Amino acid sequence: MLIRIVKLTFAADRVNDFLKAFDERKEMIASFEGCSSVELLRDIQNPNIFFTYSKWNNEQSLEKYRNSELFNTVWNTVKKWFADKPEAWSVEQV
Repeated sequence: MLIRIVKLTFAADRVNDFLKAFDERKEMIASFEGCSSVELLRDIQNPNIFFTYSKWNNEQSLEKYRNSELFNTVWNTVKKWFADKPEAWSVEQV
């Protein structure tokens, strides 16, 4: 199983837009083939910093999602609201 963690920093005036967009799409992401779950976490000290935490069957499943129309739609919607460059890690539980 592959775990994907993505750090997203938004402009303060775009946080509510992001939360709405994520809420509208989280079930579609979670039900994407190869994804077993997706969660949204928020930094306690910096409320405009979020982390997505998703679990994938394998790297191929994640890549299939990253090359999908769903991902492109989500990414094109939220990327214009970033206040900093996103960071991402693919990790495994040991």
